[in-house]
Amino acid sequence: MAAVSLTEPLCQPCGYNSRFKVELFVKKPLMPIHLSPEQVALEMLCFCSQLDLLIRAQVHQFQGQLKEDTSPEESESFRKQGAEIIDQMNQCLEHLPKPAPLLEDYLDIAGLSVMFPRVEVYIIHGSPVYMLERPPLDGYFPHLGRLNQLLVLSQQLEDDVKHLGSHKYIAHQLAVIYQVLNSLNDILSLTPIKKDIEANFKQMKMSLVTEEGSKQEPQLPAQYISWISQLTHNIISTVSLLIEELTEELSPVMAFNPVPTNSVHEKT
Repeated sequence: MAAVSLTEPLCQPCGYNSRFKVELFVKKPLMPIHLSPEQVALEMLCFCSQLDLLIRAQVHQFQGQLKEDTSPEESESFRKQGAEIIDQMNQCLEHLPKPAPLLEDYLDIAGLSVMFPRVEVYIIHGSPVYMLERPPLDGYFPHLGRLNQLLVLSQQLEDDVKHLGSHKYIAHQLAVIYQVLNSLNDILSLTPIKKDIEANFKQMKMSLVTEEGSKQEPQLPAQYISWISQLTHNIISTVSLLIEELTEELSPVMAFNPVPTNSVHEKT
């Protein structure tokens, strides 16, 4: 310890000079960029989606507080994140030709106020509110998540049934896929697939039963390997095509048309 204290310092600290300070760009890109009106519209769509999810989470928290007979109160994290997103939205509008519209005006012009009514109310009144009517985009992320889950599970099952040495969990994997298919209600293109599973599931599961005490891993007969391969192929093909029936819940975003410059100025 004495040897360390007698060692000469590697350098002598000097006084702080503000000329050498470095600005941190946590929320902004280091390089200045310019967005076209179409890019601004897409960025605003993303910001609205983020803010809408944030508002929904806060409203859900309000409902929990009411159930516990406590007064609803906004969380500090909600206020902070909400303010940051609105700040980013206003910065995004600065890329439009001058004079740039006000944030609430732009949402009306772009049609975003119809897609995200919670966001419009929050920007105008400054507080999250519960919507009595279901906004058009409430089903977007859940539906997209179910389609993705169905696709990924089917791809996994298709690979497992061909390459795994044991088919012990194949029945369980297929049952999970059936549950996802059930959650996608009233989609006619998926109905034959569901009926196919219902007709063959029990027999397929029985074929995996091994004798008590057997050390042999469960293996599907060739006919069921072929059946599952065809079944998963059909599911993957159907989901990948994204036919109109599968994209109804996604249509508001798919139909979103970025606002050209002239229409922004004509309406403002």
